[in-house]
Amino acid sequence: MIGMAGDPSIFPTVLYKDAKAALRTLTEGFGFTEVRVYEGEDGTVLHAELACGNGMVMLGSRGREGVFARALADSGPVGIYVVIEDVDAHHARAVEHGVEILMPPTDQDYGSRDYLARDAEGNVWSFGTYSPSAAPAG
Repeated sequence: MIGMAGDPSIFPTVLYKDAKAALRTLTEGFGFTEVRVYEGEDGTVLHAELACGNGMVMLGSRGREGVFARALADSGPVGIYVVIEDVDAHHARAVEHGVEILMPPTDQDYGSRDYLARDAEGNVWSFGTYSPSAAPAG
């Protein structure tokens, strides 16, 4: 079995040109909680971990050295889905903090209520009530 029961086992990782601005968007605009932030001597965000519910996302600054940084150097925007309970309140918070909204809260045919937003570097964040299950269907 991969991971520990009840603990997330997948952690999306995103590199940003301006990781400090991304930290502000994710914490102030989307309500993530800073768990850890490690900075280099020059203030570059080397690694950060942000929590939302029982999930986490990791981020850092582009342009650093190392295999992982080089592998993601030319990567495009990513899409990340986050399960939340109150889509409308979450959306209002994002709007209040100037986050670009791509789709307002919308009821989906499959029973979820979702909205889409884009951060300053083009990554698309989906927030909704649908919670995927790791259990096999059927």
